[in-house]
Amino acid sequence: MAYNFKITSPTIPTNLEKANFQDIFYEEEPYLTNCMIADTVIEHEDVERLIVSKVIFKNVTFINCTFKKIDLTDVIFENCDLSNSNLSEGIIHRVVFKNCKLLGLNFTEANLGNVSFEHCIANLCNFPEVRFKQVLFDNTKLQGANFYDCLLNKVAFHESDLNDADFSQTSLKGIDISTCTFKRLQVTPESLNGCEVSSEQALGFASLLGLKVKY
Repeated sequence: MAYNFKITSPTIPTNLEKANFQDIFYEEEPYLTNCMIADTVIEHEDVERLIVSKVIFKNVTFINCTFKKIDLTDVIFENCDLSNSNLSEGIIHRVVFKNCKLLGLNFTEANLGNVSFEHCIANLCNFPEVRFKQVLFDNTKLQGANFYDCLLNKVAFHESDLNDADFSQTSLKGIDISTCTFKRLQVTPESLNGCEVSSEQALGFASLLGLKVKY
């Protein structure tokens, strides 16, 4: 896989002790650090400004959870289900989502830096007005995902499914989508300026630009 920037991985201690999510309620402020949460279900939690640092979530299902303005730093989500959760306005830095189910996950107005989505199902994921810096989508399903009015700075899409993703008001200049699959993108000609595509994709975009291609 080739992309011209480096993503800084989470820095997490080894031999983390297991903890319960409810431990945050024993602190003066909602704070979770230096632990692993595994093989559990977290449901109906609504916590604003939750701080999570140096934590691994493994085989965790989040149901009807809202964590607005969350601060995630040095965190790994592995085999987790965060579908329809709300992480809007969050600060998400050095975080890995690996083999996760993220259907409809809400990242509205969040800031993502040094984040990777690896082999995830993120169809209908909401990223409107998100600022991305050094973010990788690798082998991730993003059908119908909403990237409206985003700032993409050093973002890579590798072998991901972008069918019907919405990039309205988002510049794809310098973004390489040549290894991705899609039948349709919601995008304007202005947004496509400087985007790197495959020859097959270029033929598809020609109709958007009003061109008639002769074979």
